[in-house]
Amino acid sequence: MERLLDRAAPKPPARGVWHGSRTSSRWLHYTLPGAWVALVFACLSFTPSLLPRSGPFQGLVSGMSAVIGYGLGVLGAWLWREFANRPPRVPSPRAWLGFFVVGGVALVAALALGWHWQASIRERMGMPHPGRAGYLFAPVVAAVIFFLLVAAGRGLRAVYRRLDSRLARHIGPRAARATSGVVVAALTFLLASGVLWDGLISLADRTLAVKDTTTAEGVYPPSSVLRSGGPGSRVGWDTLGREGRNFVGRGPSVEEISTFNGAAAKEPIRVYAGYASAPDAEGRAKLAVQDLERAGGFEREYLLVVTTTGSGWVVPESVDAFEYVTGGDSAIISMQYSHLWSWLSVLVDQQRAREAGRALFDEVYERWSRLPEGRRPKLLVFGESLGSYGGETAFSGERDLANRTSGALFVGPPHFNTLYREFTDQRDAGSPEVEPTYRNGRIVRFSRRPGVEVPPASAPWGNSRVLYLLHPSDPITWWSPQLLLSRPDWLREPRGDDVVDAMVWLPFVTFWQVTADLPLGMAVPPGYGHVYTGEHVDGWLALLRPEGWTQEKTARLRERLRPEP
Repeated sequence: MERLLDRAAPKPPARGVWHGSRTSSRWLHYTLPGAWVALVFACLSFTPSLLPRSGPFQGLVSGMSAVIGYGLGVLGAWLWREFANRPPRVPSPRAWLGFFVVGGVALVAALALGWHWQASIRERMGMPHPGRAGYLFAPVVAAVIFFLLVAAGRGLRAVYRRLDSRLARHIGPRAARATSGVVVAALTFLLASGVLWDGLISLADRTLAVKDTTTAEGVYPPSSVLRSGGPGSRVGWDTLGREGRNFVGRGPSVEEISTFNGAAAKEPIRVYAGYASAPDAEGRAKLAVQDLERAGGFEREYLLVVTTTGSGWVVPESVDAFEYVTGGDSAIISMQYSHLWSWLSVLVDQQRAREAGRALFDEVYERWSRLPEGRRPKLLVFGESLGSYGGETAFSGERDLANRTSGALFVGPPHFNTLYREFTDQRDAGSPEVEPTYRNGRIVRFSRRPGVEVPPASAPWGNSRVLYLLHPSDPITWWSPQLLLSRPDWLREPRGDDVVDAMVWLPFVTFWQVTADLPLGMAVPPGYGHVYTGEHVDGWLALLRPEGWTQEKTARLRERLRPEP
């Protein structure tokens, strides 16, 4: 890419420039300014972030970081020469020798510090320390990634030169260069953002749509009229999708709930509309509410509206805990709006999540509000990850949440959640961003410590309660483009318990480091990252406050809902 910017650079390899044989010099030639900045970026990629990394994954991040640095170094050198009106200078062999000596020492130091920081992160999360041998793969993977991506950039340079040569035959050389540059830049942007990215999303959607036609082992069409896809249901079993079939085909039985609580229970109602159940979000919401009414969901004591994650996943532990705590006198309604994985949906499915969350709650609320006041079930909302974003969108603020619901549980909210950001940005003075206090906790509260009293413990909490569960080490919650140039409060204030003190904010670097953490959010033990297993029980108990509930029952329910390894 540097040749695209630096047209004055000599084409044949020169003395003192690091290159391979004459036939391969076009692909193995590297400039010294670019190499220095690449070195700095590669070393900075070993600084600690939120979550632990394996050696190969660290190598992938380091290689991509080095390519970014190399491109910036080449661009900076070209701009300097243009302003100074100087030709490029060929570095001496001594300059390259100094680079390799300093670079070798710096990389070894960065690798050692990186391993130490990774060990510290893993120790906080109760994970085994990274093996030194495995971590040594990082530089190898980084070198391969760096070479391949730089080669791809030089492929674009070759396209530019060929186009420049062809156009120069018909128009002036300056016009040819300008036109070629614009065409290559436009094609690169369209290829990256349109063909490659959209192609990736389309491929993932098609692949996961095929998976959506399958059914998990041990899941069968329900025989109960209280489940979608069962006898008399308005929603066909084959339209529910894989996660919808998991939702209605599983869950605690009335016998299990009765035995656990030591009292007679009701059979819970579960209603769901899949992506194939209706052509759009509004149609799926209407169909789901019709099925909810058919099953008698508006006659239960508790009615829970769930906005799913991208794939249509309803968090099993959360809905199971809700049914145990309510004694089965409950109805849960949800619907699917996408096929994509949760972390990918966070990036591309925000619009569909917003439409689905708003359409489903509004449809439920419209039917619920027509009931006589004394016969209305307690209406609650739940959403995790992108589901919390969709769940928020039906409301304008804390008062709207309190006026139209009996409570809401939002888990692992993304940084772009409108209400979450409003509550956090306007938090009470002195409260930290990792666990803010909003208006003395009168309606909305935040907790990062499951099993303890939700702060502020001494302040009264109204009958309608909104609770956010979040982890200081959750990249979904903290990832934001603002990290590029702005230091966030959560890195300005004392760190959360699961974030190492060595993590600091650096322009551009922190954004890239947290971005790299996104796909690792579920690869950590419960209680860290984006894994909230074991915390939903405490969330529902804080909101519902069931009479006669004991700590012993809480411990038993957590153990019962613990997923099998």
